Amino acid sequence: MDPVAFRIFGIEIMWYGVLISLGVLLGVFFALKEAKRTGFKEDNVLDFLLIAIPVAIVGARAYYVIFTWDYYSTNLSEIINIRNGGLAIHGALIAGIITGILFCRKRKINVLQLLDILIPSVALGQAIGRWGNFVNQEAHGGPTDLPWGIVVNGQKVHPTFLYESIINLAVFIFLTWFARKKKTTHGQVLALYLILYSTGRFFIEGLRTDSLMFLNMRVAQLISLAMILSGVALWYVVKKKKQQ
Repeated sequence: MDPVAFRIFGIEIMWYGVLISLGVLLGVFFALKEAKRTGFKEDNVLDFLLIAIPVAIVGARAYYVIFTWDYYSTNLSEIINIRNGGLAIHGALIAGIITGILFCRKRKINVLQLLDILIPSVALGQAIGRWGNFVNQEAHGGPTDLPWGIVVNGQKVHPTFLYESIINLAVFIFLTWFARKKKTTHGQVLALYLILYSTGRFFIEGLRTDSLMFLNMRVAQLISLAMILSGVALWYVVKKKKQQ
C-alpha cells in the first residue's frame, strides 16, 4: 500500500499522519461528550488537550529516539521527521500524564477525574492510529502460518498492529461502559486502562520483531509491567480512599 495518502501543492501527506490525526479528532470528540455527561467543564478539557496533544507527540518521539539513539546520533536531521513513523505510545502516555498533573495543579482540578474522562478516548485513538503501522509495513510480528497473517517483504507474519488495534478498541468499549455503569470513584477508569491495555501490550510485544531494546530486554514489556503494577496500586488506593 502506498504510504502517501494524497498530495497538496506537491507536499506528500502520509497515511500515518492522517490516521493518527483521525484518531486524535475522534478521541477529542468522545472526551468532550464524556465531559458533558459527567458535568466536567468542557473548556478545561479543551484547554488541556491543546497543551497535551503536542506535548504527547514530542514525548512519543523523544521516547523512540532515546531507545534508537545509535541510529539518530548519526542522523540528527531525522529526529524531527515523524512522517514515516517512529512514535511510541508509552512516551506519549508518560508525557500526557505528567502534563495532566501539572495542568490540574494549576487549575485546581482533580487530575484523576480528568484522566478518567480522557483515557477511554486514548484507547480509541490508539485503535485507529495503529493502522498507520500497517501502511508503513512496521510494528509487525515474526513468521506465522495463521490465516490472518499479512505478507511483508515476501514473508507471512503476525499482524501485531491488528492485534493491538482490536485490544484497544475492546478496552475503549469496556471503559466507556464501566464509566457509565460501574464507576464509583475517580481513578478507577485510569487504573483499568493501565491494567488492561498493558496486559495486552505485554504479550503482543513478545511477537514483534522491531521492539525497542534496553539491556537485551524489550522496553515496552518493562513499561507494561510497571503500568500494570501502577494500575493495580491505583485501583486499591482509590477504593480504600472512598471507603474511609
